[in-house]
Amino acid sequence: MFRVRTVSIAQTGIKEKYEMLALAIDKIYGLTMDKMLSQFLAVADAGSISGAATALFVTQPTLTFNMRKLEQELGVQLLQRSSRGVTLTPYGETLYENARLMRRLHHNMLGAIADQRERSERGISIGSGYSWWTMFLKDMVVAYQQEFPNAPAQVSLGNQLRCMDQLISGDILLFLAHEIEGLSPGVGAEFVPLSTVYHAYFVRQNHPLLARPRSAAEVDAYPYVSSSPAESRHQRYFDSARRRTRIETVFDRSSSAFASNSLAACVDYTRATDAVLRHTHVMRDDFAGRGLVEVTQAEPPRISRMGIYLLTEQRDDPRVRDMVKRITAAAKPVLPALE
Repeated sequence: MFRVRTVSIAQTGIKEKYEMLALAIDKIYGLTMDKMLSQFLAVADAGSISGAATALFVTQPTLTFNMRKLEQELGVQLLQRSSRGVTLTPYGETLYENARLMRRLHHNMLGAIADQRERSERGISIGSGYSWWTMFLKDMVVAYQQEFPNAPAQVSLGNQLRCMDQLISGDILLFLAHEIEGLSPGVGAEFVPLSTVYHAYFVRQNHPLLARPRSAAEVDAYPYVSSSPAESRHQRYFDSARRRTRIETVFDRSSSAFASNSLAACVDYTRATDAVLRHTHVMRDDFAGRGLVEVTQAEPPRISRMGIYLLTEQRDDPRVRDMVKRITAAAKPVLPALE
């Protein structure tokens, strides 16, 4: 139980009376809304001890004792009791006005802390390629924020290696991408597969390659457009020993005629030239709406998996597990099955 020095307001001047009363109130209130102040407000609002006792689910003797205890602690009479109920004395009016203000401030404080906590605990930061954002991630993020309106969302769109940079630096929680072939185990990232896709070729309408099924050699005869340009600083993510065994990475592939981390720019360039855009087949319908057509391949297409990359050390983090679950559920009805 708190202890507050009893103040005899009658022994002081008017200004000092209210200063001491405010000090006593502050000591009583502390960091949380004090039980007796809450009961005092209920008595004042009900206009009677019995009415307040009913509303608070306490006995009348208990409530009467607490009100007298509060008056004793403050050293003033707060309630004028009569057969009709209770009314507030001038001191009671002062306490009532300030206690209501403190209660409002207390509720506002708790609300602000709850909002801040929700933003901190529920905020999401995800990396993704443009394809996955378009196909299902956008809808998942919108649904997430409808569930948690105060949770901020940060989505970084870029190629898989830029996203890996952000994952390792802690800027994002996880990212969606194709499985990175030849990735060094020392990176400390874990891959959660979601779907099996194949690599397709897209060209402008009426392109010569559309006449019949084409071999990889025939496609390679045309300029190549890349939406995932390699950066030399990312070579550190690859296992050099595995690269010597000719596992293909983005650094082993032939130079492109046009490269941009903007998929829209790649589509524009492909539509205006004879160049070939290499991209996952799941964007076929989207590209068709932009004037690009998939080239029929004469040979079995190159298969790869797409999924979620996360830091191995965070795989058991509740936030990471929850986000993986949500992304998996959003991707399942949209992406091809995992083989």
